[in-house]
Amino acid sequence: MFTHKRGQSFIIILLYVDDMILTGNDDPTIRDLEHFPGNCFKIKDLGPLKYFLGVEIARSKSGISFCQRKYTLDILKDAGLLGAKPEKIPIEANLALMPTGSDPLKDPTSYRRLIGRLIYLTITRPEITYAINTLSQFMHEPQKHHFATARGLLHYLKGAPGQGLLFPSNGPLHLTAYCDADWTRCPFTRRSVTGYCIFLSRSLISWKSKKHVTVSRSSAEAECRFMAATTCELTWLRYLLNDLQVSHNQPATLFCDNQATLYIAANSVYHERTKHIELDCHTVCEKIHNGEIRTAHVQTKHQVADIFTKPLPAPLFQSHLHKLGVIDIHTPT
Repeated sequence: MFTHKRGQSFIIILLYVDDMILTGNDDPTIRDLEHFPGNCFKIKDLGPLKYFLGVEIARSKSGISFCQRKYTLDILKDAGLLGAKPEKIPIEANLALMPTGSDPLKDPTSYRRLIGRLIYLTITRPEITYAINTLSQFMHEPQKHHFATARGLLHYLKGAPGQGLLFPSNGPLHLTAYCDADWTRCPFTRRSVTGYCIFLSRSLISWKSKKHVTVSRSSAEAECRFMAATTCELTWLRYLLNDLQVSHNQPATLFCDNQATLYIAANSVYHERTKHIELDCHTVCEKIHNGEIRTAHVQTKHQVADIFTKPLPAPLFQSHLHKLGVIDIHTPT
């Protein structure tokens, strides 16, 4: 991403190999910039942004929506599931996949290719992030039950292939984050699975699901580690917003459902039991004292980040899905 500011003129160029998005608030400068590379290279102006790297963009008075409908249908077609029965959730609630439990796949290439394509789909489908994170852990030696779970995920995608994210056109530009950890979630390593999601106003702009690289001895430890990771992401987003000329002077709000973690983050005096996570605690405390973030408690039933840390039952999954701002513009009204 390149930015150019001169006086009140502001131009942004987003470049990926030979595909480019050009936008800004100064039309004459944008037209001049279009002619400049045209004199050096053969380029084609495709007009207003509608399609970029497999992502479909649509505009309305409500805002801008992003989806990957064609990409999703191509995956379903290759898997032979265009006529499959839709499922309501991407992965069975409370499912804990193990490395063993069935016969290995004779040709693991098909599994690896499918998971690789689904990873790219998480750009506009945040609700499948946890499922993809789990399935991608068995790429080295996939078994039949792993492939069956992946095909179950395709049945979920069949229900709404045009589902994607909506970025509303109005609302205060305030950063809000939710972070959560499912302690000892992994059944064979007992490592915790953590996740966060970050909103700018009501728009979901960043999310992550990750299995820890070490074992946490308490839920508070797991939450502290990922609260620090979420704090670092918020700090980076503030710098990015500053590059995009978006002022964000108020502290970002960081929600967590673990009271012990919130008490540790608010306490600048550490004890022997928190020595091993002291750096993470200092990271959060420093940002709180600098006024860059403020922490707040959220009830577990309202913890949106749960969708990135564990498989949920259908009613709770649909509730969190709505809060993420995921919509299907192709659904008949």
